[in-house]
Amino acid sequence: MPECRIVTSLAEINAENWQSLDTNNNPFLSYDFLYGLEKYNCLKSQYWFPSHLVIEDNRELLAILPLYRKEDSYGEFVFDWIWADAYHRAGHHYYPKLVSAVPFSPVSGNRLLCRKDSNSIEYKNILIENLIALMHKCRFSSAHILFPTEANMSDFYRHNALQRITLQYHWFNQEYRDFQDFTDTLTSKKRKKILHERKAISESDIEIERLSGKLITEEHWQHFYRFYSTTFYKKLGEPRFTLDFFKSLGKALSDQTLLIMAKKGDEYIAGAFAMKDDTTLYGRHWGCKTEIPFLHFELCYYQTIEHVIKTKLEKLDAGVQGEHKLARGFQPVGMTSAHWIREPNFSNVIANYLQRETKMMREQISLLESHLPYKAIN
Repeated sequence: MPECRIVTSLAEINAENWQSLDTNNNPFLSYDFLYGLEKYNCLKSQYWFPSHLVIEDNRELLAILPLYRKEDSYGEFVFDWIWADAYHRAGHHYYPKLVSAVPFSPVSGNRLLCRKDSNSIEYKNILIENLIALMHKCRFSSAHILFPTEANMSDFYRHNALQRITLQYHWFNQEYRDFQDFTDTLTSKKRKKILHERKAISESDIEIERLSGKLITEEHWQHFYRFYSTTFYKKLGEPRFTLDFFKSLGKALSDQTLLIMAKKGDEYIAGAFAMKDDTTLYGRHWGCKTEIPFLHFELCYYQTIEHVIKTKLEKLDAGVQGEHKLARGFQPVGMTSAHWIREPNFSNVIANYLQRETKMMREQISLLESHLPYKAIN
């Protein structure tokens, strides 16, 4: 019979065996990304402690649920601070809790990673049952699976998970020929605004470089990391990723990594980082030396949209927050997450809260959709 055990480091897992798992070529679910977070010291200082659930048969990897023990709620992007506060006021300890997610990355993907040639239904049930059992046995307050696929959510429903909907903004490629083809679909006011912003950058003698694969050098990573760190020091404290982690992605996942660098004269002044899979470009991080009007929009939105069109990807995932993205062609997307609360009475309270929140979230998405900048179709 397959054995399910807890693995506190992916160093215990053979990297070659990981290749047999159904990750759908998602870079954030790759061994290099998830183990790189451990190897290059991105996790412990931010209170993410690996507790992965692994199914094996004679040490042959069959399935895994990436899982972390958390002492706070930072870096998750499904905000449950209100839940924690209510839990504490009721005399309970909300932390530690269990979280299955890609640390510091609000990206959706398969959370029940099974071998492509396996009986995945059986293994998925084993993973979920062991997750719930671990929550009860070790008296974690709760277990949370963030941004899973719709197929995953069906599995979680069968195990009485609570569902939560949060908001992200994605841009969808309608088989556009080029950037102008996209802007031609916008209302005149919105189109002029975008063109004005792009013109301001082009007239500032700023050179933009889109780099991937071997074109990304050690120097590029050094400059980008300085910009990335500056953003965190201004707003969020310590950077989440280390320079060595970024450089490791550039080597191991070179074809899936994109750096967009801005240069003025001989000096780099800003940079943005993205990753891609077979359908989606994920815009993740950005930073700059000095604030220049519209430069953030150029690097993080317009350059990434151009890259999606050029490489014939289906969409751009720009992550959470930012209604300003609507004016630039992004659309609101409801993202689901699954939750189990160990204490029954509190679980019922959360369930009632989520019913009301879900209704309000769907109304908000509908309202945002009414403000999209695209021309009306007769």
